[in-house]
Amino acid sequence: MLYLALLIGIVLIVITEKLTKAFKLSSIGGLIGQICTSLVIIMVGKLEVSHINLGNHFELGYLTIPFTLLFLVGFTNVMNIEKGQNLSILLLPFVSLVYFSIAAFFIGHSFVLITGICSSLTLMFILLYGYFAGKVFVGRTLTTSIGFIIAVLSVSLIETSIVTIYIPLFTLALPFTLYYFIKDKFTSVQSITISFLTAILFGVLMYIVPFNTIWYFIVGLTSILVITQFSRKYCFI
Repeated sequence: MLYLALLIGIVLIVITEKLTKAFKLSSIGGLIGQICTSLVIIMVGKLEVSHINLGNHFELGYLTIPFTLLFLVGFTNVMNIEKGQNLSILLLPFVSLVYFSIAAFFIGHSFVLITGICSSLTLMFILLYGYFAGKVFVGRTLTTSIGFIIAVLSVSLIETSIVTIYIPLFTLALPFTLYYFIKDKFTSVQSITISFLTAILFGVLMYIVPFNTIWYFIVGLTSILVITQFSRKYCFI
């Protein structure tokens, strides 16, 4: 059922983005559409974060749906691109999806593994086709759809291991934030390359750094990302 809910969600994301663009609606319209799409995942796909294990088992209770909703909408917008970008920008979510697939393989989560592999292959196809055809497909509809898939994968793994929140934060949110910081100082290709290598590096660290240390990274980066949301330039929520 979760596969069907994900497919419905992607279709709703595309329809919402197209309607927002066609009728020149404000960002609020797009946000409402994303909330409705997230509710489809929660209600139809039965996907939610009902508890968090931080050494102690914390039940979220009545906060389950609001927390899951905030999480889904937040990461759906992690690639907040308003205008067409260099096709190479898709390398960043590609890295994140690969690490999701690796984590799911070790954890034994079939949904995340299958979805992660299929999404990675789809992005690779778009990259290769775009490179050889000389066309750019990157726009808000595509990046929002990718962000939505990554948000669903994140929620799917977070109850199994809260440490997996490291993946979207350090292999996608951090590289994108870095990209926006340096894109005015370097060429587009150079900025993407630096961010791409950063995503790979932090993804590798997840497998060699103790989980207790990783928590310091997670808390620190989350604080930084919250602060950046007060700036329209770096805002992705």
